[in-house]
Amino acid sequence: MYSTEEVADILGLHVRTVRGYVRDGRLPATRIGKQYRIARDELDKFTGVSPGLPAGVTSEPPRAEVSAVVQVAPLGPDAMSRLSGLVTGAAGARRDDENPLHVHTVYNPQRASLKVIIVGTVGDTATVLSLISTLTREQA
Repeated sequence: MYSTEEVADILGLHVRTVRGYVRDGRLPATRIGKQYRIARDELDKFTGVSPGLPAGVTSEPPRAEVSAVVQVAPLGPDAMSRLSGLVTGAAGARRDDENPLHVHTVYNPQRASLKVIIVGTVGDTATVLSLISTLTREQA
């Protein structure tokens, strides 16, 4: 059980703010004498931390994200246009607002080189890499 002062220190808030949360019912507490006491599990629920986790660590599953740059060369303008269109089109057809997939392409005609920049979840990035691998094998 924590006092309102201890909760204020833990959360980095003013003690009056914590008392206000208690009075509003947003932070359940027990009144003992003239003081409020807040149970650890109630504080964990209030902050979104699972019991037993260190402070500042949420109970949400971790999210892994990948940034990748793929260079495809040599590649002529027609092949570049086809590969670029298929890869960006496939990425654009995918709709997930929480985990967006970003795919951008940059072509250097002097080097006949296409760079594909991918930022997304591990699975989505792997799918785009697999697509690039399949499409470049077809070019050979």
